[in-house]
Amino acid sequence: MTPAIELLQRKKIPFTVHEFGHDPSSSSYGEEAASKLNVPPQQVFKTLLTRLSDDRLAVALVPVSAMLDTKKLASVCDAKKAAMADRDAISRLTGYLPGAVSPLAQRQRLFTVIDEQAESLSALYVSAGKRGVDISLSPTDLLTLTNGVYAAISK
Repeated sequence: MTPAIELLQRKKIPFTVHEFGHDPSSSSYGEEAASKLNVPPQQVFKTLLTRLSDDRLAVALVPVSAMLDTKKLASVCDAKKAAMADRDAISRLTGYLPGAVSPLAQRQRLFTVIDEQAESLSALYVSAGKRGVDISLSPTDLLTLTNGVYAAISK
């Protein structure tokens, strides 16, 4: 049980847990999840922790089939620049290990931007907070739980 799953249960949000055998030698956790769960990569979203030019942090969710456009993210966040946060800080800031960061139940509530491609999906997959475990839920529920916004942030 992860904090993300506990949050969904507590809030009575419909979701499904999907476990798959994580290969420690895998370099792309999201692509591994899509492949092993037999789900299109456009439906599996990676959770990226970013640092903005004014030292604020933000969470960006983009499909594993895409890359984060940091210029677009910075614009949405009203910052000059955005970059990936230091990998060593991920656990301290979110409570999750790199490669298993869930957008839900993080240590701090951070501004969250979900790529607009999620809006057209009936369900999307995100990390449950443990490598080899994803959860699927409606994009609307994810948006509500993260108090996030949709925006075009991928390329």
